[in-house]
Amino acid sequence: MGWLWAIIVGFVLGLLAKAIIPGKQHSPLWLTTIFGIIGALIGNALARGFGIDETSGIDWGRHVLQLAAAVVIVLLGDMAYTAVRGNRQRA
Repeated sequence: MGWLWAIIVGFVLGLLAKAIIPGKQHSPLWLTTIFGIIGALIGNALARGFGIDETSGIDWGRHVLQLAAAVVIVLLGDMAYTAVRGNRQRA
């Protein structure tokens, strides 16, 4: 069941990141979900590094780090996707 939660969290984080980033992103929804999953994993690793991954109650710090990482990954991933897609259309 862990993989299902990873997909759901990645989907939500990816959509939130797309909403935060100004302008239009061109990556498809499935790729945005993957970017969100990667952002969640990086955010969790950062939270572990800062020692805030396990707190009592809601882990707001971990969630903020996950979202910040997802924003960066979606931004960079969309730029890469657009560059690759643009090169394919010219060939």
